[in-house]
Amino acid sequence: MQRLGLRFSTQTLLLQLGVVILVVLLSFAVHAWLTYDRIGREAENQALTLARTVASDPSLRTTVTSISKEQGTPPRDVLAEGPVMAAAEAARIRTGALFVVVTDETGLRLAHPEVDRLGERVSTDPSEALSGREITTRNTGTLGPSAGAKVPVYSTDRSDAVVGEVSVGYSMETLAQSLARDIVPTALTAAGALLVGVLASFLLRRRLQRLTLGLEPEEISTLVHDQVAVLEGVDDGVIGISADGRITVFNGAARRLLGGSHEPAPDLTGAPWDDAPVPAALKTLTVPASHDAEPVELVAGDRVLVARARKALHRREDLGWVVMLRDRTELQQLTRQLDAVGTMSAALRAQRHEFANQLHTIAGFMSVGQHEQAREYLAGLAATGPLRFPVEQMELLQDAYLQGFVGAKGVEADERGVNLRIGPETLVRGHVKDPQDVTTVLGNLIDNAVNAAVAGSSGQRWVEIELLDEPEVDGGTLHIVVADSGDGLGDISPEQVFVEGFTTAERPARAGGGQGLGLALVRQLARRRGGDVRVLDAGHPGGPGAVFTARLPGTMAARQDVAGNGRNA
Repeated sequence: MQRLGLRFSTQTLLLQLGVVILVVLLSFAVHAWLTYDRIGREAENQALTLARTVASDPSLRTTVTSISKEQGTPPRDVLAEGPVMAAAEAARIRTGALFVVVTDETGLRLAHPEVDRLGERVSTDPSEALSGREITTRNTGTLGPSAGAKVPVYSTDRSDAVVGEVSVGYSMETLAQSLARDIVPTALTAAGALLVGVLASFLLRRRLQRLTLGLEPEEISTLVHDQVAVLEGVDDGVIGISADGRITVFNGAARRLLGGSHEPAPDLTGAPWDDAPVPAALKTLTVPASHDAEPVELVAGDRVLVARARKALHRREDLGWVVMLRDRTELQQLTRQLDAVGTMSAALRAQRHEFANQLHTIAGFMSVGQHEQAREYLAGLAATGPLRFPVEQMELLQDAYLQGFVGAKGVEADERGVNLRIGPETLVRGHVKDPQDVTTVLGNLIDNAVNAAVAGSSGQRWVEIELLDEPEVDGGTLHIVVADSGDGLGDISPEQVFVEGFTTAERPARAGGGQGLGLALVRQLARRRGGDVRVLDAGHPGGPGAVFTARLPGTMAARQDVAGNGRNA
């Protein structure tokens, strides 16, 4: 049978009540002791003052001095009627002391509240006072517990001769009664504090149950472990924003996706969402009008992300927002690679018939024995290349990859009525060693230029590219310049075209379409490599159009390096 224990909230309540009661009782006890000690010290000081007054009385000193000179001690009845007894009793009655006792130099009582005690030795040690020192005491004598003082009585003949002592005491029972009167307000205060503490404990218990939704610590711990496992185990970024506008969840995937290529973004948990260093497109998703907003694409660092925001509600309580981030960088890269392959495949299909005709021509020459004509025909093919792309001055490109890619782009441009040509300043001596980044930057710039040429008002539609490499600089730098016959940027700022989401297409950028990301992405890519993409000339209406330039360090390798690597392989 399972043993049922107390709920955590009940345990917390009992613990709080125990602590409150313990603190109140301890405080009350300490205060009572301090009060009692203070009253005792006041009684000792009062007794010391009274003892000094009695001991300094000239008539008492004269009488005690004369008694100390005589042999023995006067009889009890003589002492009871004597001046010493009268002075001591008068002082006791006047001040309310428990006793005022006077002794001779041997400690025998000369004055005492009880006549039967006269002539007897005192019950407490008188040696300190008889040696000339004043002391305060708390002890129990024949009259009960008391707080008092002992003071020496000096001779009238010699100021340094002690002839007796005066002992004064105040009853501790009287002190206890004074303590009871002083401690009543303190006790009432302690009771009130205890009541407030109990009430606060009950209120705290109710609030604890409400905040934890009635869950026990073990259940909360399980939920926390599950949340951490889920949030840190998924590849999607998750950002939680509370109803008061603070970031409550910022998982590792979100830090990785919003960070740079080398280090993740800082943990923004607890930071205000409005001031968080995240792309502005994310913040626009969490405005009240965006409850059912479609997901948006954005560029963060060198990544393309798809972001979606949803309102978080619990019954009628607004819990804030949840923003989900998904990485589309790899998909974009695969799409670009597929586009490049498709472009080159289309170009190869366009040249298929030309290959067939060339082979048929060579076969005809050989079949009729015209070997010399076949040799001349082959020499002509070798001079012009195996394929003839519709790109002017293609021979300026020495790299096979650039030839194939630019040639394929030329076929696409030609199908749209645009003439793609290589500029006369082109000089590529090295070999492309990072085709993916080169494809991304060069392909985007050519596609944008072709679109601008098609949309332009110029009678001649053309796109001109110039490529220049520096294999010995920055690990091999490729410079790209792309111009077109379009109408230029017009009133658009050169920097505005690099803002993610900006597009001049007739249809607005839609979620998932990728419009408005090309130039922003290629600039991010180039800057990540230490280069840049910028507008060299904004162009003019009617043409020529805008001129874009790009610098891509680390994308080219010298020809001899390629050959050397081949020899060492």
